[in-house]
Amino acid sequence: MPATSSDADMHAGHGDHAGHGAAAMQVPREPIATPTAADLAAAFPTLAPHAMQHAPGINSLVLFDHLEAWDNARGSGQSWAAKGWVGSDIDRLWLRSEGQRSEGRLGEWSLDALYGHSISPWWDLVGGVRHDGGDAPGLTRAAIGVQGLAPYKFEFAATAYLGGPRRAELAVEAEYSLLLTNRLILQPSLEASVAADDDPRRGVGSGLGHVGAGLRLRYEITRRFAPYVGFVHERRFGRSADLHRDAGEATRESRWVAGVRFWF
Repeated sequence: MPATSSDADMHAGHGDHAGHGAAAMQVPREPIATPTAADLAAAFPTLAPHAMQHAPGINSLVLFDHLEAWDNARGSGQSWAAKGWVGSDIDRLWLRSEGQRSEGRLGEWSLDALYGHSISPWWDLVGGVRHDGGDAPGLTRAAIGVQGLAPYKFEFAATAYLGGPRRAELAVEAEYSLLLTNRLILQPSLEASVAADDDPRRGVGSGLGHVGAGLRLRYEITRRFAPYVGFVHERRFGRSADLHRDAGEATRESRWVAGVRFWF
C-alpha cells in the first residue's frame, strides 16, 4: 500500500525530533571544568567572627531583672538585680548591681563596673572592679569573667573576684526563660558562690558558701514591662553556715515574692 502524505509528514516530524534529541545529547565542544579547591574556597569563604560590617552607632540597655518584695514570718524586705550596658556590638561598658533591704534597713549590696569585649557571637569577656557595701566595711576587688548565651538559650555568667580578705571568689549565675504562651513566661534561676578564704565580717566562709534558686512566673503586659510572682530559696553551706549560726542567723530561707521586670 503506498504511503500517504500524512505518513510522510509523520516520519519527517519523527526524524526532526530524533535529530534534535541527538543534538541535545552531543558532548559540548568545551566541557565544563571540574571545580578546584581554590574555586570552592573562593565561592564559600570561611567567615571569621565579626567579619560582617557592624553598625557604628552607640547603643544602650538597662534591665531590672528582679525588683521584688516579700513579707513572711521572718519579716518583710525588698531586693533588686539589675544590669545595663552602653557601647557597640563589640565593646561595651557594663554595670551590674544587686542587693536587698530588710526591715527598713539596707543590707548587703554590690556594684560591678566592667569592660566587656565580644569574643564570639554569643559570649563576652568582661573585666573591671566590684564594690560591696552594706553593714560591713566596704570591699573593692578586681573582677574578670565571661557571660553570654549557652546552648539551649541558657543565660550564663561566671565571674572571679580577686583581692580582699577572701583572696579569691567565684560567682556563677544561670537562668532560663520558658515560654508557656506568647506573654506568660516561667523563669528558673540558680546562683552559687565559692570563696578561697574566710571573711567573717561579711559572714562568708571558705568553700561553697551560698546557693540560691528562684522560680518566677511573669506576664508581659508589654515586652518592656512584666509583673511576676515567684518563690526563692537560699541556703548557706560549710564555713559560711557556721559563721551565720554563730551570729544567731538562719542558714536557709524560703520566701514568696512579687515584683516587676522591666527594661528600657
